Amino acid sequence: MRTVEEHVDVILSSLPTLESIELALLDAQGLLCGEEVVSTTSLPAFDHSAIDGYAVRVSDIRAAQPDDAVQLAVVAEAEPGAREVRSLSAGTAVRIYPGAMLPSGADAVVPLAWTDRGVARVDIRKAPPAGSYIRRAGEDVMPGDTAVSVGTPIGPAQVGLLAAVGRTRVQARPRPRVTVLSVGSELVDVGTVPSPGELIDVNSYALAAAARDAGAAVYRASAVRADKAELMSALESQLLRTDMLVLSGGFASSSFDVVSECLSELGAVEYTRVAMQPGMPQGFGVIGEREVPVLCFPNDPVSALVSFELFARPAIRYLLGKKKLFRPLTTARMTEALESPAGRKQFRRGLLMRHPDGGYVVSPIGGAGAHLLFSMAQANCLIVLAEDQVHLDEGDAVSVMPLVLGS
Repeated sequence: MRTVEEHVDVILSSLPTLESIELALLDAQGLLCGEEVVSTTSLPAFDHSAIDGYAVRVSDIRAAQPDDAVQLAVVAEAEPGAREVRSLSAGTAVRIYPGAMLPSGADAVVPLAWTDRGVARVDIRKAPPAGSYIRRAGEDVMPGDTAVSVGTPIGPAQVGLLAAVGRTRVQARPRPRVTVLSVGSELVDVGTVPSPGELIDVNSYALAAAARDAGAAVYRASAVRADKAELMSALESQLLRTDMLVLSGGFASSSFDVVSECLSELGAVEYTRVAMQPGMPQGFGVIGEREVPVLCFPNDPVSALVSFELFARPAIRYLLGKKKLFRPLTTARMTEALESPAGRKQFRRGLLMRHPDGGYVVSPIGGAGAHLLFSMAQANCLIVLAEDQVHLDEGDAVSVMPLVLGS
């Protein structure tokens, strides 16, 4: 039997590196920048006022005092967007608004609160130092400066900066295209009333949602019967447009031969038992001319989702170029006793809560059954029990994996 960590290593060591592609700016949000973006412009592009006030020459107002104001003639107004370059001569001021271009000759902006807000003439009661309340051209970014580096996560601030330096498109690591496919002759799609012996295809929806939450571009294929011709056709059509295939089902005796035969004709897939509960049967390999990774999960919904958390989610984050592949673990105190089988790492659904006295407590939800989807939907964490943790008492410390959406 393979450990969870060994199976993760096998998967990650077989994954390709996705080449960067050019994307529209907003489409690149959440991805890693794939190029060194060098600015060709200055930010700000011109000297402008940071506040609402009067543009002045400091030499004209040095003597200004609260009880002995200096009076200047207001010769013009400067508003944002005005293209005319104003100029100041001795003894004059320009009424100026935030973002407006600084008049030539001005070397400071006096806040409105330091004046009488005059229109034709203004009394100034305090003199700021030279350079005050002015945003100089290039003080943020100069031509030739690197605006965004390779590997930088593109968030709202980076999108804004890229737009500011004139970029409408940028090279970025793409979202991996993940196809989710369920196999089983017993499966029917949502909206169909199952006949006796039939089951609704839950896994393709749950796993597609999990892949999307992990950051992938997801295609959910319809469930496929355990028929070689039908399954081979579905696989071959998906391999042309996917970077990873997540397949659930196919471990049942009635369909295993069909699944393994199809996959073996397309590439090399290894089936193994992983020392975990739920989700012991696992499969992984690469198939097709493009050597697309394929992850094979059990058909029980909880087994499939836990398997996804442990194996597919880190793989998607690897393809995205993320540095942190795994969800962080935290420690909590058990609210009740819990048993676990020896020799397997168990992942039990739990409800994680902050304790009023500090720290966290966690309560198991539902049993250990891999079919108990309701408890998975109620849980906000997985309680992680090591292979040698066969019994926990109330109050014992345990590792917990919070299931935070979008993290």
